[in-house]
Amino acid sequence: MNYEHVPVLYNEVIEGLQIKPDGIYLDGTLGGGGHSKGILQRLTSGRLIACDKDADALKNAESVLKDYADKITYVHDDFKNVTSYLDEFGIEKLDGVLLDLGVSSYQIDTAERGFSYIKDAPLDMRMDTEQKLSAYDVVNGYSEKELLRVLYEYGEERNAPQIVRNILKKRAVRPISGTLELAETVAMSYPPKFRYQNGKPAKKTFQAIRIEVNGELTGLRETVTDLSLRLRPGGRICVITFHSLEDRIVKNAFVELEKDCICDKKLPVCVCNKRREVIIITKKPVSGEKEAAVNKRAESAKLRIAERV
Repeated sequence: MNYEHVPVLYNEVIEGLQIKPDGIYLDGTLGGGGHSKGILQRLTSGRLIACDKDADALKNAESVLKDYADKITYVHDDFKNVTSYLDEFGIEKLDGVLLDLGVSSYQIDTAERGFSYIKDAPLDMRMDTEQKLSAYDVVNGYSEKELLRVLYEYGEERNAPQIVRNILKKRAVRPISGTLELAETVAMSYPPKFRYQNGKPAKKTFQAIRIEVNGELTGLRETVTDLSLRLRPGGRICVITFHSLEDRIVKNAFVELEKDCICDKKLPVCVCNKRREVIIITKKPVSGEKEAAVNKRAESAKLRIAERV
């Protein structure tokens, strides 16, 4: 299958990064390579570090971005581990960072990856197919308490108790092995009157399990902070999120970095040593709602940008 992917908020990202021809940039979530290509087209003597934990994404990018091979360095890992690679490459400072969080169109559209609740496939949801934990393990191996935690924390699913009860009941007979079987179990956990009131009832459960499987929120705030501090003065970080949990983490990281001295104003001198590290460019996130008419994936997208001082 071709790794087709329409980059979300493309123009806003490219404009937001304020790309310098000789700059060093990081695309921490390479995906289909659309944003990366836009960055590379604007580089002359610059360099792009392109990171993704999905081996299929990297393989595809080597073909899509072959004309820019001399300007790009690939990293097969989670972007949360990328600082160690930057150290290895001798890169102390970056001119720009892009993180496009969430699942790529390719991963959703490739049924066997198990991300979709519309197409039947084995329960998988691993972005890195080399890791051990899969959605099958979560659904069939987690305790009632653990499943409730996942659905409440990562899906904000109010109907979690009934969903978990039905999962436990089904897997007591035999393991739940397919995506449609899980989606049906979730749907049957809602009263018929409210089952399809807010779209597909399995959406929140699948999101929650996917986040758990891939550890999407673990260490996100620390990574956004570390990469922001890795920027040169004037360098920018752009982060695209797709649900409120991610967005809240990114927002809070930027807000904390923007704070100046937080000492009691009555003190004659600063003792906290807190200094403003960034300026938030997007006081309100840039929404992808308008773009959704031509790119469905942009519907829930939000872009936040900060600049290093």
